Amino acid sequence: MGVGLSQRLVPDELWSLVAPLLPSFASRPQGGGTAPVDERAVFTAVVYVLTSGCAWRHLPETFGVSPATAHRRFSAWTKDGLWRRLHQAVLDELGARGEVDWTSAIVDAASVRAKKGSLTGRNPVDRGKKGSKLHVLAAAQGLPLTLGVSGANVHDSQALLPLVLGIPAIRSRRGPRRRRPGRLRADKAYHSADRLKWLRERGIVPRIARPGIESSERLGRHRWKIERSISWLFGYRRLTVRYERKGSHFLAFLGLAAALTCYKKLAKLTT
Repeated sequence: MGVGLSQRLVPDELWSLVAPLLPSFASRPQGGGTAPVDERAVFTAVVYVLTSGCAWRHLPETFGVSPATAHRRFSAWTKDGLWRRLHQAVLDELGARGEVDWTSAIVDAASVRAKKGSLTGRNPVDRGKKGSKLHVLAAAQGLPLTLGVSGANVHDSQALLPLVLGIPAIRSRRGPRRRRPGRLRADKAYHSADRLKWLRERGIVPRIARPGIESSERLGRHRWKIERSISWLFGYRRLTVRYERKGSHFLAFLGLAAALTCYKKLAKLTT
């Protein structure tokens, strides 16, 4: 299982993007501290946990890294911002090939049950059970660009501005980096005069359904794309139910899932 599974989870092309982003290890002259480990094996173990949904303690021995070591390095990489940098690195590769569709962006959210931890709240659509909400902003073709996590009781609209501000500056095939879509599409939950004004001031044309006037169903020919994006993310089983006590760790898994989702698009272009 080891070599074949590891290669499928983290092929050489993906590792070539990851390796330069990892924080360097510096041994201390006096000795002690954290010993160096096989970082590719650790990264592969993290991807396995995200993909399979298994608990850290059930990590197979075939990866050659202990569950405790993998979890500690995952925490350290999360603090270092590795997942955000990896997501942008993959988006940059796609942008340089002209594969990021900036004609519009689409926003939506989805809730998951949460066992414990920060960034949770009582879910009003799940009988008040504790949960978290995933917020996703995707490019026109569905590639996730920015993400967020909140309590399940947080209204979708509160994530709109942070998601737009969080769009990274992505490489273009020609010209400067870009971070502004032409339009922003969303259902009526995101509608307010202040938000419409805020978007227009930034040169983004709002396409948000108006409550009591337009049905969200009118966005159907575009909405399926963001629903597909969220479905891609939920294909990583660690995201379907939240077990992480720390909200930052759950967001880290979400960021890694977005990076891998975008990488699959990139891999299709290079095969």
